[in-house]
Amino acid sequence: MKEIHPKYHDKAKVTCACGEVFDIGSTKESITIEVCSACHPFYTGKKKILDTMGRVEKFKERVAKAKKEK
Repeated sequence: MKEIHPKYHDKAKVTCACGEVFDIGSTKESITIEVCSACHPFYTGKKKILDTMGRVEKFKERVAKAKKEK
């Protein structure tokens, strides 16, 4: 019978978007993630809001414009 289980890597490299790199056991050799314990607000205790496109300001402008038109 053929082997049906994937190869297990004891030292799979995980790379986070923040730059943190660590090893875990996985069936993949390398994994890329967006958030890890080194940068997640729950673990760091730092609150941060990501508004790179100015969506909050655009929303507030639309609300103010709608109120002005009434």
